[in-house]
Amino acid sequence: MKYIHLLRELYHLKKNERKTREQMQELQQKKLRKLLFYAWEHSAFYRRTFEKAGINKEQLADLALSEFPTIDKTVLMEHFDELVTLPDLKQSDLRRFDAQVQVDRKPYLGKYHVVHSSGSTGTPGYFVYDKAAWNSMLLGIVRGALWDMKMPQILKLLLGRPRIVYIAATDGRYGGAMAVGDGIDGIGGSQLYLDIKTPLAEWIEAIQKFRPNIVIGYPSAIKILGELVQKGDVKVSVSRVVSCGEPLGAGLRSFLEQAFRCPVINIYGASESLALGAETGTENGMLLFDDLNVIEVENGVMYLTCLYNFAQPLIRYQITDRLILREPVDSSPFTHAEILLGRSEELLWFEDGDGHRDFLHPLAVEGFCIQGLVDYQFQQTAPDTFEMLAEVPDTAKRPAVQSEMLRQMQGILREKQLDYVQFSVRFTDQILPNPKTGKKPLIRTSDSFEMEEAI
Repeated sequence: MKYIHLLRELYHLKKNERKTREQMQELQQKKLRKLLFYAWEHSAFYRRTFEKAGINKEQLADLALSEFPTIDKTVLMEHFDELVTLPDLKQSDLRRFDAQVQVDRKPYLGKYHVVHSSGSTGTPGYFVYDKAAWNSMLLGIVRGALWDMKMPQILKLLLGRPRIVYIAATDGRYGGAMAVGDGIDGIGGSQLYLDIKTPLAEWIEAIQKFRPNIVIGYPSAIKILGELVQKGDVKVSVSRVVSCGEPLGAGLRSFLEQAFRCPVINIYGASESLALGAETGTENGMLLFDDLNVIEVENGVMYLTCLYNFAQPLIRYQITDRLILREPVDSSPFTHAEILLGRSEELLWFEDGDGHRDFLHPLAVEGFCIQGLVDYQFQQTAPDTFEMLAEVPDTAKRPAVQSEMLRQMQGILREKQLDYVQFSVRFTDQILPNPKTGKKPLIRTSDSFEMEEAI
């Protein structure tokens, strides 16, 4: 998106912050009805699904959203080709593109941004944004990152050509990495990507040379940078920290605010809609972007309707996060929410014989997709040793799965310069969720391991 165009559209989007709650709901409903009619006319899947639920075209104008059928990732993948509204989007073609084309920010067919869904195992899913949807999402993220700033303050910041470092997983079709890169280009800033697989010593050298004044990335990764700052290994002057990709707890938020001495903004997003909300502090919780999405919570289950993506409409799509919706406050037209559960992983820290330490981030290893592998986890057993727990029901496939897991892991450790780390694969009948959270952590601690084994 061009710089001047982005500023103009950002100004219009920020005007929604001054709407009343009633005006926001009216805007949201207007966008929702437009999406429903578009899906009816252009998506064979939605038209058939609506009709099967007893919904006709006339009802699209006023039927409550809660009366429409829900879908999930399995349904999306099974009916991808007839759910999307554009004939040149085929799931098989996207898989070939993902497998054969080098990862970069160039759009598929020159016009579609493809986001690879996260998840530890199984066949990957794809979320596709056309140019209009991508630009709407970018505006939402830029607004969120600069949430508490007025337009004059934003103009002053951008005229200074901010230097932005992004610390996260950057070597895949991750929505965050692609969106941040395009967003930085749009605002005319310079950027440095630090992949979580990069050795820590290289972080220090790159940061010192680049001298960023804005930090964006996974909070667990930004925490490591904050610790380097506190120890004096790195000197930075940062005006803003933007957290994304993982939950940001109150304790970690406080640490980042103290380490960098600047505001910390937490962006809430998912592959399905990269701009869901923003959190500027712990007082009022998360502000949901009601002008870009509709988020419902029924019986503890969260459903997303993305209001800006007409290429791949997601209507009442189930999200695995858990939210509690709060009543809006007088000072904002946006829905307030509290995130109960989301991605929250430990880091694997290793130490060699000379006392040098480095880490392995869970998102550096979550992309394993091996036939026969149902699920897997990592558990550290010593300062330089870990094991990989693998759930492979078909015992005949275990040797091949083991060989491929070891091969992929060796490559990851070699890239991270952790060749001294020893690892093994251990097969287990079932990988159980954490009994406290109900989720299966990718990296499980000794405490959680002992608790699960006792059950």
